[in-house]
Amino acid sequence: MQKSRIDQSFYVLVYALTLLAVVITLYPFLYVVSVSLSSVEAIDKKLVTLFPVDFSLSGYRMVLQYPDLWRAYYNTIWYTVVGTVFNIVATCLAAYPLSRKRFFLRRKLNFYIAFTMYFSGGLIPLYMVITELGLYNTRWAMVLPVLVSTFNVMILRSAFENIPNEIFESASMDGAREFTLLFRLAIPLTKPTLAVLTLYYAVAHWNDFFNALLYLGKQELQPLQIFLRRVLIMASPEVLQKMGGETAATSLAVSTLQVRYVAIVVSILPIITIYPFIQKYFVKGITLGAVKG
Repeated sequence: MQKSRIDQSFYVLVYALTLLAVVITLYPFLYVVSVSLSSVEAIDKKLVTLFPVDFSLSGYRMVLQYPDLWRAYYNTIWYTVVGTVFNIVATCLAAYPLSRKRFFLRRKLNFYIAFTMYFSGGLIPLYMVITELGLYNTRWAMVLPVLVSTFNVMILRSAFENIPNEIFESASMDGAREFTLLFRLAIPLTKPTLAVLTLYYAVAHWNDFFNALLYLGKQELQPLQIFLRRVLIMASPEVLQKMGGETAATSLAVSTLQVRYVAIVVSILPIITIYPFIQKYFVKGITLGAVKG
């Protein structure tokens, strides 16, 4: 009975800490959404605490009519979709041979790949390589330099290693080649892990702004995060007047704080919409192949 009470106290403590973490994490997001949906007067008077006050879409109407937003949206979607497809293909092609024990370069390549997790050439040499390859101010500068994540390769390699070797041997006896083993057996059996890696890569591409700052000087190629950075850091009455597109009075009537929060909501909405469809694979995919036995 005493042990049971100790267990109950433990679970109560865990649930309380979890609830506290949820509240601390969720409140800033709810506040941002509430400010973006409140009236300018309520924001100026600091009446918004948790829920919207005097519901208004004026901030969204202003931000959504700015043409640079849609251009940045298109660029981000292109980088995310194309980059993620290339990432998954390259990660599969790298992880599969590393998971096969009969591959004679397996140990050496595992060492060299793991080595890059701790050491790199540095920012300036990487910039020089990108420039010399002619990738500067091109869309591929956002895709090729981050083609493979070493950490994700290790995760997928462990998932491939967890597949019983008898399955591959049986298919090989029936005449299956390595590409057939990869695309017909290994990939279908590790779909949860691939779903998680797809989410990792997609979120990384969607949030990437540092590479865009380095390699994209043309504004027409810059992603949504650069647009968001300009709104958050460089917002001024002149910028707001340009964004409004009507009159200076209309533009300046919208709170700078509201414009910033509206831009945040608009930029994260697609990822939040997609995540619930992948969330069920998250735990299963990340633990697949993690335990041997």
